[in-house]
Amino acid sequence: MTQSQVEPATVAEDAGTGSRPPSGRSWLDRYFHISDRSSTVAREVRGGLTTFMAMAYILLLNPLILSGADVSGHKLGQAGLITATALGAAVTTLVMGFIGKVPLALAAGLSVSGVMSTQVVPNMTWPQAMGMCVIYGAVIVLLVVSGLRELIMNAIPLPLKHAITIGIGMFIALIGLVHAGFVGIGSADAPVTLGVGGHLVGWPVLIFAVTLLLIFALQARNVPGAILIGIAVGTVIAVAVQSVAGLGPKVWGYAVPELPKKVVSMPDFSLLGHVQFGGWGHIGAMTVGIIVFTLVLAGFFDAMATIIGVGTEAGLADARGRMPGLSKALLIDGAGGMVGGVVGGSGQTVFIESATGVGEGARTGLASVVTGLLFAAGLFFTPLAQIVPSQVAAAALVVVGSMMMGNAKHVNWSDRSVAIPVFLTVALMPFTYSITAGVGAGVIAYTVIKTAQGKWREPGAFMWVLSAVFVVYFALHPIQGWLGVR
Repeated sequence: MTQSQVEPATVAEDAGTGSRPPSGRSWLDRYFHISDRSSTVAREVRGGLTTFMAMAYILLLNPLILSGADVSGHKLGQAGLITATALGAAVTTLVMGFIGKVPLALAAGLSVSGVMSTQVVPNMTWPQAMGMCVIYGAVIVLLVVSGLRELIMNAIPLPLKHAITIGIGMFIALIGLVHAGFVGIGSADAPVTLGVGGHLVGWPVLIFAVTLLLIFALQARNVPGAILIGIAVGTVIAVAVQSVAGLGPKVWGYAVPELPKKVVSMPDFSLLGHVQFGGWGHIGAMTVGIIVFTLVLAGFFDAMATIIGVGTEAGLADARGRMPGLSKALLIDGAGGMVGGVVGGSGQTVFIESATGVGEGARTGLASVVTGLLFAAGLFFTPLAQIVPSQVAAAALVVVGSMMMGNAKHVNWSDRSVAIPVFLTVALMPFTYSITAGVGAGVIAYTVIKTAQGKWREPGAFMWVLSAVFVVYFALHPIQGWLGVR
């Protein structure tokens, strides 16, 4: 638990609107429950800015993934994709802030974009692919409206919720280490390795290490805004190194830390509103169904796990791991798929980088409003977003990952029926590079072990249904082969 974090039970009671707020508070405080959650406006602004800086890479990475897709014989333009990415993130994050009132930021989900780029777009036109986005988002919205999504989240046992938080911490730490170049792809004997070929190489890795140690040192001294200060200092160092060394773009990756030639650029709305439903007859109804199923799973469980993990870290969960206002957050996240399809930037989902803002003390939707406004500004100030290198943002991810490991103290490791599912959840998220795989393994293991103990009723009906769904998920490839689906 971070220094600014309050006890979950207290937050759960205060976060509701049933209690009368103290008099003399500003409308901003009353609307976002800032004092109720033991936060301040300054802390929320700082948290929102930190989240944006940790997420700014999506303005470059999502277009990079989608622009590689072959659409009707040509590649999508970078300008249009950057605009669509910024617009989708701005709209959904602002809605989450004003209506959901939780410190969760949304942007184009990389898992969804990956499916779109490799499985969806090659089989259809771009408007049809965006139609698929709208459909999968509508399916998730229906699950929320029917109450099924919240029931599923509340049905997950508390130890698995802690495991999800820990696993996400490990996952985002690994993402940070990989983006920084501190961990690299090895060989068959050693799938992952230190840096490149067992060695740390280049200025970017050094800047990552300096930024990481600086943030840790500031946290150890209880300096407010440690993560944000670290990102700012790391970026300044990177800009200075780049100006002297003149490193090539491939060395830095997604963003080269150099002062842009121009600060303002006009947005390109060429992809906005290009959505088409139907016309999928040439790929078959079965293929369409499997694509929608894959997109729903990617959007559903990744977001569910992220909301649980970030919400717990922010102290917004009660003693049973339930969050106040959860249904609103889930509805907005589900609608993010539809928004992403309409703006042409792939489905939007809650980002685990929201945890960086929480690490800076963000506890309310005001932080999301700040992040959303910065994404909106990104429509016109895209060149500025490219200054922060991924290696500097990666340091913040590793720091937050270390903070989320604190939930391990809540797990009864002596109870094997709990420890084994928790271990599988935590281990498989980073090892498979998939939040969904980790959640699925934990759910199945929990249900099977309880059954082996003769306690098959204990998991509950929803856990049994979830287990069946995840069995299908893990067996999806052979099932596709049996059905003759591409």
